[in-house]
Amino acid sequence: MKRILIPAGGAIMATGLLAAGLAGTAQAANDVASDPMAASAANAKAIAEFWADNNGAALRAAKESNVWDKGDISKLQSKGGYSADTKPGSTAPIGQEKKTTVKVQNVNMPKTIGKVFFVNSKGEKKWCSATSIQSQYRNLVATAGHCVYDTATNSDVLSKWVFVPGYYQGKAPWGIYVGKQAFTHYDFDVYEDWDRDYAFVTVYNGVQLGGGTPKQVSKADWDKYTGIKDAKDVEISREEFRKGKLDPTSTEAYWVKRGTAPEATGPDYPGAVVGKVEVAEAAYKAAKVGKGNGFKFGEPVTEIVTDSEAAAYLENQKKDAAKYPAKVVKDARGNWTITHYYVQQWYKAGSETKFYKTVFFIVEGFAKDAGRLGDNVGGQGFAWNQPTGKPVRVFGYPAAPHPDGNKNYTGVTPKWCYGPTTKKLVGSAAKKIEEHVALKCAFTEGADGGPWLYKYSNSKRLGYLNGVVSTFNDQDGNGRVDYISSPYFDGETNVVYKAAAASWSGKIV
Repeated sequence: MKRILIPAGGAIMATGLLAAGLAGTAQAANDVASDPMAASAANAKAIAEFWADNNGAALRAAKESNVWDKGDISKLQSKGGYSADTKPGSTAPIGQEKKTTVKVQNVNMPKTIGKVFFVNSKGEKKWCSATSIQSQYRNLVATAGHCVYDTATNSDVLSKWVFVPGYYQGKAPWGIYVGKQAFTHYDFDVYEDWDRDYAFVTVYNGVQLGGGTPKQVSKADWDKYTGIKDAKDVEISREEFRKGKLDPTSTEAYWVKRGTAPEATGPDYPGAVVGKVEVAEAAYKAAKVGKGNGFKFGEPVTEIVTDSEAAAYLENQKKDAAKYPAKVVKDARGNWTITHYYVQQWYKAGSETKFYKTVFFIVEGFAKDAGRLGDNVGGQGFAWNQPTGKPVRVFGYPAAPHPDGNKNYTGVTPKWCYGPTTKKLVGSAAKKIEEHVALKCAFTEGADGGPWLYKYSNSKRLGYLNGVVSTFNDQDGNGRVDYISSPYFDGETNVVYKAAAASWSGKIV
């Protein structure tokens, strides 16, 4: 769906041409589709915490993108030669690497590359490859359109989208960058036109998570705190228990666990001590406040848990609801909590009785600002309407096996391909593609979204983004991927890029 743009420097010599020029400008503006992602800093922080929780468990659990079926990986079809819609152009990269005259034999991986992580409409944690790219606010990421828009749900933006440059085994050395606004071509957003399978995403400043130190507080302060918090039961002596506050409504929770031979009694029995019994929310709400068996034991205790912990508790609850009566909730941001409810049970302490107190902690300063993406890792330049047949270097994290089942890649570390792009535009019948550029390369899924860098400097680790990995193809029909393709970056691509590159995002913390 290629459109003709009026060159920006073209002279307008008559009223008719003026009208045509204005129409061309309007058409260029209409090429840009923009969609919100994390709408607020608070929402962005929750998304970053989702991925960083439990030492990056969600990051490690994610799998490579898999929008391609084996049947889709077919032979490319040659089409007519490309037709540039405007003059060739480029925007210079940004970076901190200094040029050196030392000749390097190995390929130096760019600091700008990393993985984008997201949750698709099926609830699956997935990732693609991507790169930081030069922009006014140094806050822009470039990747494939299908790594930003969920093609299974009429191109809604993917959920919980983040970029992690330099990602390795659950670690985020430069921080986690949460997507704020997605930009793509109107034809991809609305029509899922794979000739426009590219996207540019503005990201908030990065955040470093997990740097806070737990601080012990009273129950009252713990209840008020809305950030990261935890509560732990600590065994104490009988003497310490007797010195503590036995009132279950106190800000300090002291309690006793039944021994091997407990004897239940009433609260007025001489020497009786109170224990807590977990019940369902309904039973707790129906219980009275005060001192007595079955009366409320303090306020409910809510703990923040991971997806796997919540799933395990729900599974146990199905088997024995009486033993696992807590309330398990997933909020609108995808965060899980388990809330426990307790009532009193008074006992005559036996020799095996154990005494406990609940200690409450909050974690302040848990999220730290990591700065702007471009300031930390630099940003590749951008080039459009460049001639084909020129060499490019492609980077990505291939991970999937070839259609024949052979698996050459792990997705753990970035890989690269190098060579000239095809001199003719090519298409894939599977995705109705008519205007792609191809490169001989055996990358598999996981590399999708990875940058095609034109005029890449091995010493500077910078070049010009001139494509992104979009499709995987089998030219010789042996059941293995041997070619990859990218949309041809033309003047319309530049219009989309410029709109994204001028958009501000800001900080999370």
